[in-house]
Amino acid sequence: MKKIEMIVRPEMMEKIKEIVESTGAGGMTVMSVLGCGAQKGKKEVYRGTEVMINLLHKLKVEVVVPDDMADKLVEAVTAGIKTGEVGDGKIFIIPIDDAVRVRTGERGDIAL
Repeated sequence: MKKIEMIVRPEMMEKIKEIVESTGAGGMTVMSVLGCGAQKGKKEVYRGTEVMINLLHKLKVEVVVPDDMADKLVEAVTAGIKTGEVGDGKIFIIPIDDAVRVRTGERGDIAL
């Protein structure tokens, strides 16, 4: 199993939901996060003073899928949300040793 962690622009959430559903992944977890990378933030005016906002609002989307589905999901998300602009996001692929469905005690891919 693999956990796919995506840090993305908030406006891409609907596209990601559609892609995750279309690839057959079972579900997802979504968190609102703050961060910065190559985008480095933006300047805004607050009460007449220019302020540098270097932590931008992003979404962190986590999906756990069987090994054979991970590449398909990553490729689909990348193609679906890529704008070519700085700040499109990052995707991390993390190995998962096991999963347990609490209700039934099932383990492994079937627990997803």
